This record gives sequence, structure tokens and C-alpha cells, in this order.
Amino acid sequence: MTQPNPQLPTGKMWRTQELFSAGVHPRAITRLVQSGDLVRPRRGCYVRGTWWNGLKPGTRSRYLIHAHSHGTLTTSAGSFVYSHTSSARLRRLRLWNVDDRIHLTQATCPSRISHGTGVVAHTRTLRRGEIGFVDGLPCTSLERTVVDCCLMFNLRQSVILVDHACRLGADLEALRTYCAELAGRNGVVALRGAVDLADPRAESPGESLTRELLHRLKIEPPEPQYVVHTPLGKHRLDFAWPKKKVALEFDGKAKYFDYQPTGEVLFAERRREKALMEQGWIFVRIEWKDLFNEAEFKYRVLRALGRGAAA
Repeated sequence: MTQPNPQLPTGKMWRTQELFSAGVHPRAITRLVQSGDLVRPRRGCYVRGTWWNGLKPGTRSRYLIHAHSHGTLTTSAGSFVYSHTSSARLRRLRLWNVDDRIHLTQATCPSRISHGTGVVAHTRTLRRGEIGFVDGLPCTSLERTVVDCCLMFNLRQSVILVDHACRLGADLEALRTYCAELAGRNGVVALRGAVDLADPRAESPGESLTRELLHRLKIEPPEPQYVVHTPLGKHRLDFAWPKKKVALEFDGKAKYFDYQPTGEVLFAERRREKALMEQGWIFVRIEWKDLFNEAEFKYRVLRALGRGAAA
């Protein structure tokens, strides 16, 4: 006869011992995992299945760090801080093409006892001001987090991160100081390049990548977030060459799905675009895929700029 699953305690995340204390014993835990009522994101930590399965990928990646912290709360010495991409996730920084490994930084070399699968331990003595707390978890400061990530990122990943960090208040001068201190270090070229290109006006990863691509292709730099007026009101363009009346708009899904139903937003967007075209503006619309077809991207932009110059 199949035994009924026991009632889970209140909350959404538990250590194994917490489930034991609530009367949920090993066999019951196994049944709950098999039924999907429980999910084990990390060894020693369980979460409520309905809650976990409803999380968006980015949010789930962040809660993997919380699961690690909760699962190791009674077993670790508490001498590490979350760093690199883990700190970036806790700080809600934009990341692109990054895995879910947990990154820790501690002052001494890790013992022979492993931190567990999917955990990367770094050894460094952090300076005063390089440690903070986010959501109750210790992590590296905003600037130190940016530096650590960029040292293992390529330039495009770094530009996305640095743009957003600056938008959240990162100190650019402090980042430049890090660049000078790390001269000759592997990865510092990407960090320095991203700091040189940094623009807190970028509102999405796609806009950051677009600006980096324009720079790399040596196309005349546009003005980001350029405001123009139409009979329908103000309209803010992602990128604009005002003298040539050429606009470049990035159509990423996140741009439309975050606030209003897609159909309504697109309709309003096209109405404003029509009003601007009546004033002589030329539009180049790009999507994610266009950022990876660089020859066609360059041709389209230069063609529009040529038409704008001739108008």
C-alpha cells in the first residue's frame, strides 16, 4: 500500500535536517522528490517543487546561490563570500551566456574537502570595501564583482555587465584604478575595453552589444537614447544620427514583454515610427540575430547613413 506523502513545513527552502525535524524522513523525501513536490537544487537543500518550477531562468540561477548558502549554513566555516558571476547574480546584474556555477572567494586555499559539484573556489584576500551583503548573503562589492567577472569574460560579455553596473552606480574611476593595478593580467584587455566603452544609458544587453558592434566596425558613433518630438509626443530612439535623421532601433523581446502586451506596444511603436518617417527619419531595425551577421549589419547601417546624408 502506497503511503501518503507527508505535509511539508511552511516555507519554500529547507536543509535536510530541517525536513527531518518536521517529521519528513528519508523515504518520504525520496517520494516527494519523485512526485515533484520537492526539488533538490543542491546537496543538502530542498525546495518546494511548485515554487521552483515557476521561477524564470534568471531568478532560478540566483536562488541556486541561496540554496547553496542554505544547504551549507551548518557545515561551512563561513569564511567565504560569493564572488564573480555569483555576486553578479545576487546584485541582479545583466549577464549573457554565463553558466550557473557557484563562485566563492576566500582568503586561504580551500581544504581538500570539496565545496561540492558546480562550485568554483577562488583564493584572494579582499580589501576593506570589497565586501558587502545582498539579500543577507556576503558577496564582493559592485566594482570588485565587475572586475572579477570581466577578467574571465570576453569583451561583449564585459560591455553588457559594465554598462549595467554603471547604470546601478558603479564607480568608473574605481574600475579604471583596477585596470591600472591589473596591467598585464590575463583578461584585463576585456575589462579595460568595456570600461572605455561604458555607457549607463544602455537599457538592455542588446543595446550594449549593438554599441560595441558599431564601435568595432568603426561606424560613426550615434547618440544613444536620443529624444525627438512628433505630433504624438516625445519618442526616444535607441540610437540616432540626428544630422542624417537615421535611427537604429533594437527589437529585443525583453523590450516589449516587460511592461505591456506585445501587440499594444508594437502598435504604439509603429505609430510613432510612422510619425517620425513623415518628418524624414530613416529607420534601421535589428534583432538579436542581426548582431551575429556583422557584414549584413554593417551594410544596412552604412546604406541608411548614406541615404540620410544624401537627403
